[in-house]
Amino acid sequence: MATESSPRPRSATPSIIPQKRPLNLDDEQHVPAVSSPLNPDAASSRARKPPAREQREKKESLKKREAKGTDTTRSATPDTQTSTKRSKKAEKALLEPPRPIKYLFKPPKPPDFDPPPAVTFTPVLFRGNRQFNECSEHIFNKKSFRYTNCIADPAFPSSHWFRQTEAMPFGPRFSFQESSSHILFDETGRCITTEKAFRMARANIGAREGRWYYECKILSGVKPPTQDPALTAGSESGGHVRLGWARREASLDTPVGFDAYSYGFRDLCGQKVHLSRPKDFMPNNESFCEGDVIGLELTLPSLALHRKIVEGSYNKAVDVSDDLDPQYAAAEAPDIVRDRIPIRYKGIVYFEQFEYTPAKELEELMNPSPTASALSTSLNTNTASTAPPNPNHPSPTMRTLPFSSIKVYKNGKFIGTPFTDLLAFLPPASKPAVQQGARDLPLDDGMLGYFPAISVFRGGAAEVNFGPEFWCPPSDLAIGGSDDEEEDEDSEDTKPKRKDSRATKQQRSQGKHSRLRGMGERFVEQIAEDVVYDLVDETDHWLHDATESAGGDGGAAQKGRSASTAAGMDGGGGLMDVQQGMLGGGGGEIKEIVQEEE
Repeated sequence: MATESSPRPRSATPSIIPQKRPLNLDDEQHVPAVSSPLNPDAASSRARKPPAREQREKKESLKKREAKGTDTTRSATPDTQTSTKRSKKAEKALLEPPRPIKYLFKPPKPPDFDPPPAVTFTPVLFRGNRQFNECSEHIFNKKSFRYTNCIADPAFPSSHWFRQTEAMPFGPRFSFQESSSHILFDETGRCITTEKAFRMARANIGAREGRWYYECKILSGVKPPTQDPALTAGSESGGHVRLGWARREASLDTPVGFDAYSYGFRDLCGQKVHLSRPKDFMPNNESFCEGDVIGLELTLPSLALHRKIVEGSYNKAVDVSDDLDPQYAAAEAPDIVRDRIPIRYKGIVYFEQFEYTPAKELEELMNPSPTASALSTSLNTNTASTAPPNPNHPSPTMRTLPFSSIKVYKNGKFIGTPFTDLLAFLPPASKPAVQQGARDLPLDDGMLGYFPAISVFRGGAAEVNFGPEFWCPPSDLAIGGSDDEEEDEDSEDTKPKRKDSRATKQQRSQGKHSRLRGMGERFVEQIAEDVVYDLVDETDHWLHDATESAGGDGGAAQKGRSASTAAGMDGGGGLMDVQQGMLGGGGGEIKEIVQEEE
């Protein structure tokens, strides 16, 4: 009989009956939408509610916002097309090379085609066997603006007929616009004096690269020690004179060497002055007295090396000299951009442009903050604000120029080299003040550099000599020292071998430098550069107008010219009254001038 097997365990049978769960009255899915006889207790308030709408911000009307004086553009609907056009225009401006801004103004008047008249001299006093006059009837550079003479020329229609020119007296001299209003001049413009405290006058020529030389004769100042005291008893003091080199950012109401933008020398004890810190330089503290001729030689590296420094690509291990390939230097030539407009002041037309202004870093260098200095000393670190100036400084304004120096000669005798590694001046080391109408990116206008500068104090008088006939020329300047002479020395045995001076050997060890020249030669070069820059601007404006006409903007351009005729160029307002025009296109920007008669 078969044994009965044990039953196998059965698995749990899945239940098809859904489990009962408690009804949640708060669950809207189980609440009837409407009441019925089967659900008499169902409330209509438990019906499914529509989703809550987002609360909209209540906006005031345009009239209310205008009455309150609030900003109406903040709550306005953004214009996507306008923002897209602006972004594309900004990207295009970054890719294109910089070009001068074109302004619209009224055509010139017939007197504007005449050369600018000479300044008006009013005799004031007689000192040092010279008649000194007050210079009037002209404009001074002030309030972050710079002014240069201009003239209307029919050959420049695209530039609205205006180009740069010079006023009498012609030649290298002190600039009447680049001098303090308290400076007195002689008729040649090369002798100055004042009855006030220290006032400065800068020359109308500046050095940008190479070796340059000028002389200064003290007409009235410290009395010579050999002079009989009995002869000078009871006589008034001769005043004081300071001389040196200054940049455009240096203040004209301060002595040379007051800030970081100038390097000067005191007549008393012959001290060198920079950042208002006098230091002994002359042997036995010998002073610069009346009748002494002080010669100053400035050496600057090439502009190609200068640009590498301000751009941050300078390497001391690689750039061991400034003897760069001429082709490379020519290819790296910067764009000279001059944003300026003609204005009329007392019947004379001038170009007005934004001036380069002092930087905060160099002001901090002159007056260092005690808190930052103490913190740097305690931490034994050099931050960007406390690190000394050098070619690789994080701030471009604090970078210095290797192979640059200032040498001093007294009565033709070489004294020494008091200053080396001068501060760089090319943008962005120099930049204009941040204000309406100025560019965000500073550009070179072709007139940045170091200028001969003289400061006089309460009766001090001085005369400058820019050559070519110097009173006490140094040996290098007398011999010449050009490259052609060096090549002729090897080929011509009959030519006597000249003995190189210490300065020439030092220059050759550093690299190839230009020969030492007088600042008077720079005047001719500067005139040629201005002519070239004017032609380049005229060509650029002509191409810009042709591009607008070809692109269908000729009607808008003609409309802008009509509007400019109504606006007028009648003086006074200048760049402060520049309003953004409705024209645009090409790769440039056109601004309309609104000026008033002064």
